[in-house]
Amino acid sequence: MARESRKKPSLRTPLIQACEENGINNGSDDRAEKRIERRKEIVEEVKKQIWLAGPLIGVSVLQYSLQMISVMFVGHLGELSLSGASMATSFAAVTGFSFLIGMASALETLAGQSYGAKQYHMLGIHTQRSMFVLLLVSVPLAVIWANTEPILLAVGQDAAIAAEAGRYARLMIPSIFAYGLLQCLVKFLQTQNIVFPMVVCSGIATLLHILLCWVLVFKSGLGSRGAAVANSISYWINVLLFYLYVKFSSSCAKTWTGFSKEAFENILSFVRLAIPSAVMVCLEMWSFEMVVLLSGLLPNPKLETSVLSISLNTASTVWMIPFGLSCAVSTRVSNELGAGRPEAARLAVWVAVVMTITEAVLVGLVLILIRNIWGCAYSNEVEVEKYVATMMPILAVSHFLEGLQCVLSGNARGCGWQKIGAFVNLGSYYIVGIPSAIVFAFVFHIGGKGLWLGIICALVVQSLSLLFITINTKWEQQANKAKERVYSSVVPVDAVS
Repeated sequence: MARESRKKPSLRTPLIQACEENGINNGSDDRAEKRIERRKEIVEEVKKQIWLAGPLIGVSVLQYSLQMISVMFVGHLGELSLSGASMATSFAAVTGFSFLIGMASALETLAGQSYGAKQYHMLGIHTQRSMFVLLLVSVPLAVIWANTEPILLAVGQDAAIAAEAGRYARLMIPSIFAYGLLQCLVKFLQTQNIVFPMVVCSGIATLLHILLCWVLVFKSGLGSRGAAVANSISYWINVLLFYLYVKFSSSCAKTWTGFSKEAFENILSFVRLAIPSAVMVCLEMWSFEMVVLLSGLLPNPKLETSVLSISLNTASTVWMIPFGLSCAVSTRVSNELGAGRPEAARLAVWVAVVMTITEAVLVGLVLILIRNIWGCAYSNEVEVEKYVATMMPILAVSHFLEGLQCVLSGNARGCGWQKIGAFVNLGSYYIVGIPSAIVFAFVFHIGGKGLWLGIICALVVQSLSLLFITINTKWEQQANKAKERVYSSVVPVDAVS
């Protein structure tokens, strides 16, 4: 009996072991297959975002370069002309362009989610609605530009520079209407992943702008006024090229079905999203401009203002890279949420975060490596060159944080969290950032470096806040909200005329 009892386990054990081993092998195979599938999804997402971000960076640089090229041409006319054009360009960015960029960003949510939900005809309606609203908004902005000189005098600017800036800004008024339309068309194409035609259209407009500036500034006798006129003409050329592509391209046949009277309905639904979008963008952009203004109150204001202007120009240039990634992730998130694929939207965010961190580290290292020679590109004064060299590591840190918050802000736009983003930016920059900058610069006497350290404090708070919100996002819930947003505004295809 004892011998038989010992045999029984030996009879069952091979079968049990075989089943267990088979189960383990099946489990291992399943896990391996899931890892391979996940890896493929990540690689595919990286490709999609690079395909989107690369051209979008190019479009941003080309469109940004229009104003920069104009100022460069004016720089050859003398110090007063350069100061006036620079002042007018900065004033235009703060009081007009930033607001229009922000309002048009509402399309990243509305058009992007509609495209993901395959409500293609709604993209044209949303875009036409935004164009109508932005044209209306441009009217009071144009009035502000028409009064540039008295406004600049009221804030204590030099009378001669204010007069020159006023003339320049008045001639730029036609460009504000073109700029609003242009931003709407950019978002319309971006949310459909149509990016390379935008690069071509913007490239053609930029090349023509160089020719226009040369003719109008040097050959027509208009001087600095010719550069302002060239700005307006070039922006309208850009709008025309974009519209012709949208009108006649087969890529937009489903999404642009002609002008529709439905665009004049539900305007408030667009405004409710566009206003916080504008506030979100403007609060951030204005804080950087405010830092440059504060630098004029420091001891040795000429040096401080020069260095802070160089720093802002450098930061704005390298910011184009994370901005392209931000637009890419906004498009990917809005498309996937609209399509009812929350996990794909979640993956897109974290892929973008990793890509941005990698980019920010590389660009930061480049900024640190060139710190001793970068100032030479802007000035021949040793004092400026040395000061810029000390600022470059600080700029590297700020670029890292700026890149992270930029991508997370793109996710916020894709989800439709513009109101949350506006409150985050308000707290980050105006409760933490600007007060910290004032304390560092004027209480601890750190100067211009202290002002930028205040911006870094704001970026830390902004990045951590957006990161916390993103980590705690319930993606299924966001997909349901996107579905409600899309179908609550849907107009039947038959109703589109």
